[in-house]
Amino acid sequence: MKSLNRKLRIAVITTHPPSKGTLNEYGFHFVKALRQKPEVEELILLLEELPDEQSYDFDESGAPVSVRQCWRFGDMTNTLRLVKAVRETKPDVVLFNIQFASFGSGKAAAALGLTAPTLIKAAGYPTVVLLHNIMETVDLNSAGFADSRLMSTLIRVFGNIMTRLLLKADLVALTIPKYVEILEHKYKAMNVILAPHGTFETPPMPNFELQDGPSRIMTFGKFGTYKKVEGLIEATDLLRKNGHPNVELVVAGSDSPNTPGYLENAARVYKDVSGITFTGYVPEEDVPGLFQDSAVVVFPYTSTTGSSGVLHQAGSYGKAVVLPDIGDLSELIAEEGYTGEFFEPANTDSLKEAIARLLDDPELRGQMGRQNYLASCGLPIDDVVDWYLLHIEELIKEREV
Repeated sequence: MKSLNRKLRIAVITTHPPSKGTLNEYGFHFVKALRQKPEVEELILLLEELPDEQSYDFDESGAPVSVRQCWRFGDMTNTLRLVKAVRETKPDVVLFNIQFASFGSGKAAAALGLTAPTLIKAAGYPTVVLLHNIMETVDLNSAGFADSRLMSTLIRVFGNIMTRLLLKADLVALTIPKYVEILEHKYKAMNVILAPHGTFETPPMPNFELQDGPSRIMTFGKFGTYKKVEGLIEATDLLRKNGHPNVELVVAGSDSPNTPGYLENAARVYKDVSGITFTGYVPEEDVPGLFQDSAVVVFPYTSTTGSSGVLHQAGSYGKAVVLPDIGDLSELIAEEGYTGEFFEPANTDSLKEAIARLLDDPELRGQMGRQNYLASCGLPIDDVVDWYLLHIEELIKEREV
């Protein structure tokens, strides 16, 4: 493909640290990789508003960045604010890094925010949507979006409408092959493509031997909807009472926007269980140490809503993982070359046994860590960004013909 004879000004609508919004980690690494590309003249980041004491900070490495804090989680006017910002900055292309609940936990705010790609395209700007989940594969009850069959049905109906609106973007990229198949079959979509998730970082080959001291079990994410810590806490307590007295549990991360106060309540309920640390939000610079100090990384999920950035991070640090045997995670394991020890979702005994198998078998744990590390090296996010740029250049050339 012949390249454009000019550099690109790209607007990216995403969450980004220190914002604690969903997909902020992916936004951080995607932007970091995008800035290093010679095709990029400037990144215009249309980001979530921060509290007064916080700010978005970027170093001098790579393409220049201009930041506009122009939307707010839960705000009903986000789409209008984003369209205004795009018109004022006049980028060559607009790229969204989103999922269905990116703009609000309330149904109205979330749905209205998802109209932004359609309206920005209507305003004359090429629009690319990186969509991390689709409504057809989300367990609405587990994810905290519906509490009855009627509400679930209504959300599905509106979800279909919002999906059709999102598909009006020039290009919709999805991280899991099944998602592409569903949208092509159900919606007859011709503009959806598979975009691998990519690995955030590829550190040097790690040491797969555990350091002296406690065996640290770690879980990482935004908790309270389909990511539940109760079973993991109880499984860890059972391990400590049955042959693994030096086991510790680190719950790293914060509440899901849909369940504020969840971790604080869990800490109160399990205050008498020893060996548990709740870290709260983890700054980006502290993430490597969090993984490196862990013996096993556990995914205490009851369902999934898309590809897992935490799995890719665990792989890049050579960690064995314990996973629920459910839909998207199982598919991701098979398709991208990762491996893990599986347990039955919501089954504390099954989770305890899966963790114990890895703690008791250093050779198995090391083999899994090595395989996950090699899988993570297969497709770094730097290569994924090159793939996006090829499609973006093609879109712009088509419009300029």
